[in-house]
Amino acid sequence: MFKVGDSVVYPMHGAGVIESIEDRQVLGETRSYYIIRISRGKMQVMVPVDGSDKVGLRAIVKPDELNEVYEVLKAESTPMDDNWNRRNRENMDKLKTGNLPLVAEVIRNLVRVDRVKKLSTGEKKMLSNSKLILASEMEVSLGISEEEALTKIEKLI
Repeated sequence: MFKVGDSVVYPMHGAGVIESIEDRQVLGETRSYYIIRISRGKMQVMVPVDGSDKVGLRAIVKPDELNEVYEVLKAESTPMDDNWNRRNRENMDKLKTGNLPLVAEVIRNLVRVDRVKKLSTGEKKMLSNSKLILASEMEVSLGISEEEALTKIEKLI
């Protein structure tokens, strides 16, 4: 269980801080919710405390745990489906897990595809969002700026 002030990651949105834990009535049912301020976009999300593990809410990784992410970014690209819809769905499924090595894999592969042939508008948006999600966690974990995190990601690929 997390507490107020904890830095956490919410998949598909990135790093944030638990501002409060509140009881709220939603659809006639009162439950406890984490109220999380997402640093990117100044968004606030409510996550049920008893369902937080199901949505992938987790603590920020420690700096040494980022080494695996760096290795994924430097590694050879993995094969991706030629069909845009299937490739998009596979990448989205990886991003939804909140698993940083999988997020890094999506970023690496899309950056390298973009270098050879231009990405579709949807994939460009996915790449941009993925980079920001990873960068937001690196910012908190390493105590660096978003710009420094994005530069580090680009240099590793």
